[in-house]
Amino acid sequence: MMSDLFTRRDFAARLAALLPGLGLGGAAFGAARGSQAAASAANDEISRTAESIHQEVVFKASRKRVYGALTDAKQFTKVVAFSPMKGAAPATISPEAGGSFSCFGGHIVGRNVELVPNERVVQAWRVVDWEPGVYSIARFELEGEGSQTKLLFDHTGFPNGKAEHLAAGWKEHYWEPLEKYLASQGG
Repeated sequence: MMSDLFTRRDFAARLAALLPGLGLGGAAFGAARGSQAAASAANDEISRTAESIHQEVVFKASRKRVYGALTDAKQFTKVVAFSPMKGAAPATISPEAGGSFSCFGGHIVGRNVELVPNERVVQAWRVVDWEPGVYSIARFELEGEGSQTKLLFDHTGFPNGKAEHLAAGWKEHYWEPLEKYLASQGG
């Protein structure tokens, strides 16, 4: 008596005969395995553990005043005077994209990557004691909120293990002194 069931070998043979008709030959399966291997190799090259900082601060001043305090060397030197870093050499800040900056007595240096007046500042930013050639990206986005400015700050690309120190430093050396400076200037 013959069974209507067929063996695994029969099934495999029938499947193999069906696949080319569907345009799914063995090469397609080999390519899929190859692309999975390539994706796996690419994932080995991508860090999923990079640290970053996001802070939001509201200042009682216009976007123009906040932008000026961040990008004008004379004003930023006055901001630094409100920080714990007393007596630091004056800041130097180029008013042009691509220009360099140095602040806090040369402890922080970098280049202005993008300057959009009263809207955005993007800097290649580094602490001088980091490994040579290591720069992070500091992005200051300014949003108007009536007579106030909301600063959205993102800092990425700095060495791992530095996030807590840098986050505290931004508050202590930038946001709090900037708030005091702007208040002393009448916003």
